[in-house]
Amino acid sequence: MTQSARVVAFRCLQRIDHEGAYANLVLAAELPRHQLMERDRRFVTELVYGTTRMRRACDALVDRFVSTNPSPEVRTVLRLGAYQLHFAGVPAHAAVGETVELAPKRARGFVNAVLRRVANTPMTWPSDAVRLSYPDWIVERLIAELGHDDALATLATMNEAPSATERDDGYIQDLGSQWVTAAVPAGDGQMVLDVCAAPGGKATGIATSGATVVAADLQPQRLGLVVENAARLGTTDVLPLAADATHPPFPPATFDHVLIDAPCSGLGTLRRRADARWRIQPTDVVELAALQQRIIDACAPLVKAGGTLTYSVCTLLSAESTAHTIPAAFAPMGERPEGQWRPFGTGWRVLPHDAGTDGMILLRYRRDS
Repeated sequence: MTQSARVVAFRCLQRIDHEGAYANLVLAAELPRHQLMERDRRFVTELVYGTTRMRRACDALVDRFVSTNPSPEVRTVLRLGAYQLHFAGVPAHAAVGETVELAPKRARGFVNAVLRRVANTPMTWPSDAVRLSYPDWIVERLIAELGHDDALATLATMNEAPSATERDDGYIQDLGSQWVTAAVPAGDGQMVLDVCAAPGGKATGIATSGATVVAADLQPQRLGLVVENAARLGTTDVLPLAADATHPPFPPATFDHVLIDAPCSGLGTLRRRADARWRIQPTDVVELAALQQRIIDACAPLVKAGGTLTYSVCTLLSAESTAHTIPAAFAPMGERPEGQWRPFGTGWRVLPHDAGTDGMILLRYRRDS
């Protein structure tokens, strides 16, 4: 039976809001179950991702008119209505009237009254963190790292839906990630190690240079994505390997180039991961930075003399990049890489609003001996 877009969005949001489900996985499972037109599928996706991103702002819009905390189910209805009214440009009569029908019958009068007041009452935001709908610590951390204006511009850009960029070979990959791939100076006949390769976008991109790429990843199921993408692109120069980047199974000086696209907080990719801002915690940054350093310590010795070490993260924090210790045998590469990078310490950083990409940091080193 065909379900309305709002009903499907509401079901997804209930699982995300109150069961800790991941937005992308819930949508992937829920959308095929309903016979929705393509227009309605897009509307569901916008409502789910948008309401999830703007959860804190939606709560602030609603809580001006709520004296006692509503039940979880009603809270989700109110968030969905507030998002439509304030951020999605849905006419008030549709946003209120059709959203009210999602509430339990006993609560419909309450939801109707609150949403009508949200629709008719201008909002004064108590802070930028509430207005932009982020945890305080993320806003404070990015302001400290980037400065006030760039931080707010970055946060605002990451509230927008991401664009898709297609490589020449047909692979869909963020432009910033393509710039990281281009920063690895691989050539025909050389050996490259990508130590955290899944899903394989950078490994397959590097292979177009004529190099052979060992695409390693810790999780065999994620390594399957590398295999699938390499097969789809028709490349035989990507060799998948299940391996732990902190204990790589290679002798020293095996590779001409090593790419460490390290596990990170993902604070530069929040436009793609609607619920990530509510999951990541400051302690996670500390733990990830320690893991990143262990990977660097383990993988740097695998670079041959004269070869290169490229380190990238899709975050914006110095703790996960320039604060790391690089072995003394390596010297920073000074030439500007392809792309709209800003100088950052001995490396480079791109902010989401610079070019409509994910936020990333890139460090490149050449081994002298």
